[in-house]
Amino acid sequence: MATLKCSFCGNAIPAGTGLMFVRNDGRILTFCSSKCDRNMEMGREGKKKKWTKFFEKGAAGAKAKEPKEKKETS
Repeated sequence: MATLKCSFCGNAIPAGTGLMFVRNDGRILTFCSSKCDRNMEMGREGKKKKWTKFFEKGAAGAKAKEPKEKKETS
């Protein structure tokens, strides 16, 4: 059996555990824990939570964006 991935945090879900939710549009969401399920219901994004695998540094907006350098044209 293929290993499933949590739709919120990206962790692997062992066989026989987790929660599967099917939306009205047919999209299947799988969750490894009730923590992930609740966070998705509240509308939070996994990429903004430090404890998820989807988190990227700077994704939460903690760092200020550096201005891009302008290229000079002759």
